[in-house]
Amino acid sequence: MIKLIIFIFIFIANCSGNKVTNFHGAKLLEDKYNKIEINISNKNDIIKLIGPPSTISDFNQNKWFYFERLKTNQSLIKLGAQKIKKNNVLVVELNNKGVLISKNLLNLENMNDVKYIKNLTKKEFKNENKLYEVFSSLREKINAPMRNR
Repeated sequence: MIKLIIFIFIFIANCSGNKVTNFHGAKLLEDKYNKIEINISNKNDIIKLIGPPSTISDFNQNKWFYFERLKTNQSLIKLGAQKIKKNNVLVVELNNKGVLISKNLLNLENMNDVKYIKNLTKKEFKNENKLYEVFSSLREKINAPMRNR
């Protein structure tokens, strides 16, 4: 019993108090959003300030997206489950000359929780006729492995 208590004490003492964070994307996207100005900043200014876009729209080559995501571990009790601390998406749209015409910053509060419906579609027909049974038995015989060749 004492060995178990000592083991648990050593295990807990070795756990770090610092939370592990995972970061993806452009850092400080909120500050950079405030620095770019509509009808003043151009494509080169944006690339110099933020960098190349994370992705470009397939439908409009002048619409750029920048992502920033920060996840941290919650606690030892939750066994390393991560919580999204920061999730920003910057949408930048340029005109044909490369000048900024619109900018939009979406953050964690703008995220939508998508609910999926798990209903199953039922078939309206039934396979209870003799012709279906004949073809099913033929299909099974064709797909069965050959025994004696």
